[in-house]
Amino acid sequence: MRPNTLRALRRYHTYLGLFFAPMILLFSVSGALQTFRLQEAKGYGGPPPNWIVWLASVHKDQGPPREARTVRPKPAGAAVATAKPEGGPRKDAKRPSPLPLKIFVVLLSIALAASTVLGIMIALSNKGSRRTSLILLALGAVVPIALLWI
Repeated sequence: MRPNTLRALRRYHTYLGLFFAPMILLFSVSGALQTFRLQEAKGYGGPPPNWIVWLASVHKDQGPPREARTVRPKPAGAAVATAKPEGGPRKDAKRPSPLPLKIFVVLLSIALAASTVLGIMIALSNKGSRRTSLILLALGAVVPIALLWI
């Protein structure tokens, strides 16, 4: 590729990265928390803190937490299927532990967050485009917050 093309690609990469950096950080942190189900009472060991519930709601539902819906009772005449499919897993079958993959996912989240912070630091170290970088970072934080309330 020509040097001018590479320079333009680097500039677009920087701009896109700065704009999306705040949400990348939010999703990496909330994803790490959700890996161990910390947004649920059973995962946290009691009622989870509101900030964890809020992050999980934005991550999973793309919106702030809503009031829990009340479950409507089923009509009395509704038939409930109790037969298990024959091809499903057996109760006595040993399943592999999910812990190694969960640890890997949390490490991935930490690496993604660290890489994002390093990218922000690198972009802000360029004095010639610092103002544009700060504007893109601010927009990347403000736009998603505004979209949550639309």
